[in-house]
Amino acid sequence: MKNILMLLLLCGYVTTATAKSKQEINITADATLERFKKEVVGGQQFLDQAAAVLVFPQVLKAGLGIGGEYGEGVLRQGGQNLAYYSTAAASIGFQAGAQSKSVVVVFMTQDALNHFRSKKGWKAGVDGSVAVIKWGVGEDINTLDIKDPVVGFIFSNKGLMFNLTLEGSKFTEIKR
Repeated sequence: MKNILMLLLLCGYVTTATAKSKQEINITADATLERFKKEVVGGQQFLDQAAAVLVFPQVLKAGLGIGGEYGEGVLRQGGQNLAYYSTAAASIGFQAGAQSKSVVVVFMTQDALNHFRSKKGWKAGVDGSVAVIKWGVGEDINTLDIKDPVVGFIFSNKGLMFNLTLEGSKFTEIKR
């Protein structure tokens, strides 16, 4: 019971601490996309092929036995902001500490984007899967045979993160 209370307090703190204005989300999303294009060889061309991109510049995760994460981002199509979203997830298990990461979710088809937008709360792994892409150093993203309709990239302060998943993350439209 004590851990559940701590989780609720943590989630409330993280949500309040990270609530951002449209302008803040847009500025940090621009920076995140620039970082994506710089770190992912062929990133610009890859994004040009996408139906839309959902950018979470900062997702904060913290936990002590029970953990939670939260972030706010923007859905963009053709350079235009369509809507603002939050992402949240909870976890149970051996964990202690906190981290910050950036998440870029790329919708490769209009159908995948339409399905995502039709849900009031889209949960990765339930309403659709997100393939987290991994590739070797110096490899061009455009040389990979990506057939998944929704593709995710996760960055830490140290660069692209591997062996992570977005399964269980819930994406919900928010008003900004």
